[in-house]
Amino acid sequence: MTHTDDPVAARAARQLRRMRNFYAAGVALWAASSAWTTWDAPGSRPMWTSVLLLAVFAALLAMAWRWLRQLEPADATRPSHRAAFSGSPGRHALSKP
Repeated sequence: MTHTDDPVAARAARQLRRMRNFYAAGVALWAASSAWTTWDAPGSRPMWTSVLLLAVFAALLAMAWRWLRQLEPADATRPSHRAAFSGSPGRHALSKP
């Protein structure tokens, strides 16, 4: 069952995409802020605050990305674990009806 079959999973995927965009914007904002404060006042408290918030938003972005990847359906060209070829064919494949 894919997330398109389950309305709750589809809703969760939409929400995670929105949050991923929000976290990406936060990473961009705090990266710019960290760069600016590092240039303006290296080693200051505002610089470390910006770096901390950058790390928090980067971690949230990574988690949202990972959860979204888990909700995506498996690649259709790859066989699933149960359908994978297991080696030599069984006795039933060699016998004629």
